[in-house]
Amino acid sequence: MYSILNKVASSVKPNQLLALKRSYAVSTSLIQPVKQITHPDDKIPQTTLDQVEEYSKYTVNTYARPSIIMKRGKGSYLYDTNERSYLDFTAGIAVNALGHSDPEVAQVLYDQARTLVHTSNLYFNPNAGELAKLVVNKTGGWASKLFLANSGTEANEGALKFARKWGTAQSPSKHKIVCFSHAFHGRSLGALSVTPNPKYQKPFEPLLPGVVTCPYNDTEKALELITDDVCGVIMEPVQGEGGVHPATSQFLQAVRERCNETNSLLIFDEIQCGLSRTGKLWAHQHVENEGCVPDILTMAKPLANGVPIGAILTSEKIGDLIKLGDHGTTFGGNPLASAVALNVMKRITTPEFIASVNEKGQYLTGLLKQLQASHPELIKEVRGKGLLIGVEFTQDPTPLVKMARERGLLIVTAGCQTVRIIPPLIVSKEEALEGVNKLAGAIEQFAAK
Repeated sequence: MYSILNKVASSVKPNQLLALKRSYAVSTSLIQPVKQITHPDDKIPQTTLDQVEEYSKYTVNTYARPSIIMKRGKGSYLYDTNERSYLDFTAGIAVNALGHSDPEVAQVLYDQARTLVHTSNLYFNPNAGELAKLVVNKTGGWASKLFLANSGTEANEGALKFARKWGTAQSPSKHKIVCFSHAFHGRSLGALSVTPNPKYQKPFEPLLPGVVTCPYNDTEKALELITDDVCGVIMEPVQGEGGVHPATSQFLQAVRERCNETNSLLIFDEIQCGLSRTGKLWAHQHVENEGCVPDILTMAKPLANGVPIGAILTSEKIGDLIKLGDHGTTFGGNPLASAVALNVMKRITTPEFIASVNEKGQYLTGLLKQLQASHPELIKEVRGKGLLIGVEFTQDPTPLVKMARERGLLIVTAGCQTVRIIPPLIVSKEEALEGVNKLAGAIEQFAAK
């Protein structure tokens, strides 16, 4: 792109070259920054502000939320109580794969709610059984059994329990768990223990003992820390909350091989990166080595497009290890959530759907890299896979969230000064361009401050 500019690099001053590159990038780009603020925070009606104040009196306030109230959604858009539309590049934090108010999901919910909502796990129900069969068969190879839960953190808690049972069945001393820097596995006590972020952990110490943290993508250190007394290793093949960091193929393969040597279970947390989000059914499948598979895989977010559900997928040896009474759930695998998950799973795992995620992911990443070329001093890197994309900035991008929202775009931050771009998987190329145009306007405002 800069071949001509690079030839003159030696004859101009650095700041002049930067200006030339930025001008060239803008002139050759599809991006048209949205400068106008269309959704100003200071124009929110008093009635809405009064509602927010009233709700806050009765809600445990664990989230920093803007003073808007979302009322409805359709496709890639959300609408607040004042009918202002927002292009949603958060998808409920990578949940609404099929967008908002999907007609098929709505119909399944309606039909199933009129038939049977809940029975508990004292009895079989056909939806849970068919869902388990579908997930196992879609995954193939190593996958053998499925345990249905209610959320991602609950799935990870179960996975950690399974690993502990695996270890203590071999030796009372085989109980350590290895996790990785910048990981996020949930906020319940066990999952929090393998989420090595002091901001999250400090108020709730002491946490689960026997947890060891290894630098992510550091193969040498992983080989050192995964020892014979480790029962399980938990990792995200592509980190989400930590800043959208994909694991290298070399790293994933080395960890798998080391787990084989120490007889430790490998747990892939694919709650955010799995189920076609990265352009593969599972993110670890970007590694071409067929042997680079987990012993346990956890999933949740998009599985039922927003209806609460989570699941633990196990290999045969782990499925056979867990016996009656070892684990349980009241609501997990209920007929309602399982019916929706069946519908969603069938639709988001077809070759055509996954190919569309790849195509749109490449398009959106290309647009964001054009944006980076326009602001090289502000945007450090654009990285990710499929429609799980991180834009890392050279300074804290938190103010961008408000600036983008005031242009009708919803984004969410992550670790390492990164903004996560995680739209619904059904986002169109036109919507992708619209979103980047709005983000570009917000970045121009951000850069001017």
